[in-house]
Amino acid sequence: MQLVVAHREASNLDLEGELLDTGFDLQMSFKKKATAVKRAARNLSELKRGESGILDRLDLPEDDARRLMELGFIPGHAVVPAHSAPGGDPRVFRVDGSEVALRRETAVRLLLR
Repeated sequence: MQLVVAHREASNLDLEGELLDTGFDLQMSFKKKATAVKRAARNLSELKRGESGILDRLDLPEDDARRLMELGFIPGHAVVPAHSAPGGDPRVFRVDGSEVALRRETAVRLLLR
């Protein structure tokens, strides 16, 4: 909590510039305690080429998640983006010794720590 007391001297002057004894103007402001801003989890599509990330979870339907886990996208494993198609989609990711191409719509649903 912060208390600010302001004495407005400029408005309390008479015509000769003498300070009039009119009292204090009080201004109170309270700063809220800074709270941690919950940042949206990063996903695979946000990784830059050569940067690695640790997979946290797969936000996909069960069948799709199971298939990707069979390919090596297991929570806790490192994922490194590699090259991509000329338009940027699909993009190749290196995971668990393999290279797998994923479309952007799938990559955004693989969340990192």
